[in-house]
Amino acid sequence: MTECGIIIKMDEMCFVAVEFPDDVNVAGRTYWYLCRIEGAETGDKVDAPLGRHNRVQRGVVREVLFARRDNPPYPWYLIKDIVRLIKLSGAE
Repeated sequence: MTECGIIIKMDEMCFVAVEFPDDVNVAGRTYWYLCRIEGAETGDKVDAPLGRHNRVQRGVVREVLFARRDNPPYPWYLIKDIVRLIKLSGAE
């Protein structure tokens, strides 16, 4: 598994693709977020703002990606920040 805590280059940032399986309106879709919290892995749960009202919801990390600031996986103006990381082990 790829971990956000391992930073290879100073100019790379950690992004995570999150799915919200409990929300029937968006189930099956993934959304890209900036993850400033170290240690995110595929399968971890996160709290993240969703939609235009930024309601914080619980989601699941489906992919972890390191990318340069000038090459994010989605347009910057649509990327939001992860609020909270809930590790698979249950430690928060």
